[in-house]
Parts: sequence; C-alpha cells; structure tokens
Amino acid sequence: MPAPYRVVAVSGSLHEPSKTTALVRAIADAVADRADVDLRVIELTEIGPLFAGTLRRDRLPSEIEVRLREIETADLLIVGTPVYRASFTGLFKHLFDFVDQYALVGKPVLLAATGGGERHALILEHQLRPLFAFFQSLTLPLGVYASDSDFDGYRITSPELVTRIELAAERALPLVGYAVERDPRAVAVF
Repeated sequence: MPAPYRVVAVSGSLHEPSKTTALVRAIADAVADRADVDLRVIELTEIGPLFAGTLRRDRLPSEIEVRLREIETADLLIVGTPVYRASFTGLFKHLFDFVDQYALVGKPVLLAATGGGERHALILEHQLRPLFAFFQSLTLPLGVYASDSDFDGYRITSPELVTRIELAAERALPLVGYAVERDPRAVAVF
C-alpha cells in the first residue's frame, strides 16, 4: 500500500478565528476526502511570535525549523493568505523567505486567498503565483479565492465556493501523484 501523501496547508492569516484558515482547512479536507493524506496545518497566528525578529534560518527556534521541513518535504502545499494592502501578509512572506530556494522545485502548490470583495481575486495571479514561480514550484492552474460574502462568520456558506474547492482538490491530485512518482534527482537545479 502506498504511503499517504504529505499535505501541508499554510494559513497566512494574522488573526484567529480566520476566514483564510477556514478556507485553507476546507481545501485540505477536500483533498483528504479524495486521497490518503498525512495532513499538517501551519497557522501563522501560532508560529508568528516565534520569529521574534529572526533574520537567519540557523537562528530560528526548533519549532519553526520543524515547520519549514514540513513545507519543504510536502507532496502538496496548500497556501492561503488574506489580501493585506494589495498583497499577502508580510509574515507569510517572511516564513517563505526561510524556505530553501530549491526545496519546492516541481512541488504542486494550490493557491488560495481571501479578501473583502471580488476585486481582490487577482492576488492569486499577481502576488502568489510569482512567489512560487521563484521556487520553480508547480502552481496548480485552479486557485481558490473567497470573499467575505462567501462566509457566515467563519463558516463557508457559498455553494459556488464549495464547488470550486472540490474541483481544485480533484484536479490537484493527479499532479500530486505525478510529482511524487518522478525522480527528484532528475530535476536540474540552475
């Protein structure tokens, strides 16, 4: 029997409770409904204070190093952030500043974001996709954006959003399987 996929979901929200965290968890659950997964959820609200101004990876607390290794060894990353001043949160970027430049080469990444309205939906294309292109990740074609109107409090209520989450999870899994089966040594690092 094959090992479960290692799925790591990262919520870049700075608040708890959080619509972003609810969205990221819903996507992760949809993936888990379709495949055998070992799921880890990383919330910046929990680990953010541990950064405490750290600027170098070798000076990070061991708990952060564990989370970084989880990100770097995932078979699928699900990343989500609220729109904050037309971009992702600074702490979300700070976390990924510590990720090894070549650890995510060819890794499937499912992009997600939340914002106050539909006009912020392009964050997926203009902010998140370029960040993970730097890492040479395989950003999945279908991202998931949710606005405030898709929630009742912190619970997803929009049937259209639920459908998009399910479709994103369904379309992600064949690419995860491909990435897991390929020989990672065959990827050239430039």
